[in-house]
Amino acid sequence: MVRYFIAILVVMVASGCSHNYTRPQSVFNTPQSSNPSSVVHYAVQQVGIPYRYGGQHPSQGFDCSGLVYYAYRQAGYSIPRSSSQQYSSVRHVSLRELRAGDLLFFRVSPKKVSHVGIYVGNGDFVHAPSSGKSVQISSLDNPYWKKRLIAAGRVPARDGIASARD
Repeated sequence: MVRYFIAILVVMVASGCSHNYTRPQSVFNTPQSSNPSSVVHYAVQQVGIPYRYGGQHPSQGFDCSGLVYYAYRQAGYSIPRSSSQQYSSVRHVSLRELRAGDLLFFRVSPKKVSHVGIYVGNGDFVHAPSSGKSVQISSLDNPYWKKRLIAAGRVPARDGIASARD
């Protein structure tokens, strides 16, 4: 796990020092499968991809819910596209129950769920933060995110809303 975070840190620092975007190499060798750890794999592979409102693919860039949508689709799940729909489709869990691949929901703008990220473990989550930034890993201990976290949820493995593709 330490190697994973060092690799991500190196990629983030290197991409921040350059004006030309270079897609980071994968730091995982996880085979494709329909499980939350593969969701984390696909999401973390996108670190460094620029934020783009409405984006849902590495070639376009990502907004927060687009990154979640993409990572889950790559792992074999069908989930809603918007953060509010994702919020409505998950089974809510307490922060003590968090597992890698769970979704974290934030209230950045008043009165609604307006941001989503994917929990990667050890108090960190991957997300597409905002315009002018790139997909990154942040800590739930960061005062900005800690203050705005409103819920956590788990995508059901097999139900009518979010199910693994057969």
